[in-house]
Amino acid sequence: MAAHWAYLDAPTGVAGDMLLAALFDQGLGQEVVLAPLAALGLGEAFRLHVAEGRNGGLRGTKLRVELLEQSPPHRLWRELKPQLEAAAWPEPLRLKVIEVFSLLAEAEARVHGLSPSQVHFHEVGAIDALVDVVGVCAGLLHFGIDHLLASPPPAGHGHVRSAHGVLPVPVPAVLEIARQRQIPLASSLGFPAAELTTPTGMALLSVWVERFCAPPAHIPAMVGIGLGEQQLDRPNLLRLWQPTVQKQEEQASTETLLVQECQIDDMDGEALAFLQEQLRLAGALEVFATPIQMKKGRPGVLLTSLAPPELAQSLRSIWWQHSSSLGLREKLESRWVLPRQAITLNSPWGPVQAKQAQGRVKVEADELARLAREHGLGWAELRSALANHQP
Repeated sequence: MAAHWAYLDAPTGVAGDMLLAALFDQGLGQEVVLAPLAALGLGEAFRLHVAEGRNGGLRGTKLRVELLEQSPPHRLWRELKPQLEAAAWPEPLRLKVIEVFSLLAEAEARVHGLSPSQVHFHEVGAIDALVDVVGVCAGLLHFGIDHLLASPPPAGHGHVRSAHGVLPVPVPAVLEIARQRQIPLASSLGFPAAELTTPTGMALLSVWVERFCAPPAHIPAMVGIGLGEQQLDRPNLLRLWQPTVQKQEEQASTETLLVQECQIDDMDGEALAFLQEQLRLAGALEVFATPIQMKKGRPGVLLTSLAPPELAQSLRSIWWQHSSSLGLREKLESRWVLPRQAITLNSPWGPVQAKQAQGRVKVEADELARLAREHGLGWAELRSALANHQP
């Protein structure tokens, strides 16, 4: 993962205005948001009100969009999309905004039984939603955030009044986006009846968030608090922060890995080796076995696999097919990785492939094995001889 990431903590859900307010609370200048909206022809259609406030006894920034149009038009997606495509914006902003609204259009179309081109953006496409989507995308790009991590948001429960009448919560579009993009929803148990996550907020999460997980180890900096409109039985806010940027030579990247493991005492060595091979072929980054003592004094192994979280389902099927275990433990863990580059060393035996990280050089094991076979030299002898060679 690139070093420039941010974390979004959403204990009471996500709405577009809350996320934009958190960016303003971090110090985002209003001109970053107003300029692309003016380029879209909306400069005279609204006024932003950004002010410090409190919710549930905690401070934060509150955002309100004042509409200056007497009767804001309803926008069909087939009309709005060409406007977004033609706007004089940087390409990264255009792509992100169109992706968010495309997802909203697809979700609304599915739940109402329409084609996306027929969708009226009477709610999610009103001026305030355009401000939220364009503003959040412009703000995240302005801060140079490459990756956004987040906690799973609660969607809420109960009912909400909309242009379609009274709808159940989670509202259908939120549930549909969560289904399409496989976004985990935190429990709303214990919350008062309310809509906690809006379609616009869910669409922004689905486009920007790379992982829904606990934050990796870091030193936080630039914390922004965005306040919600509703008064709940707890502070209604979200928190967005970025880590302290380290010096380049000390910089390490962090990634979230899926850990799958189970204890096995009734498979032979050949079957275990085959299972490990199949997991690696399916994309597991590491697979290893640890000897353990199991119940009734039986010797066994703890078999562990590390993999990207998106491979969870496909790897799970391999465990079920090729292992004897009836259960599988899963968890997410953070891993820090030093930046490295592939280099070629000049040696008495010709070019040798190696990795370099923070000035340290490590010759690839396959290369050591090749040289040992070709020249009849010992592994330790080769490693020692190559330690002082430079690329």
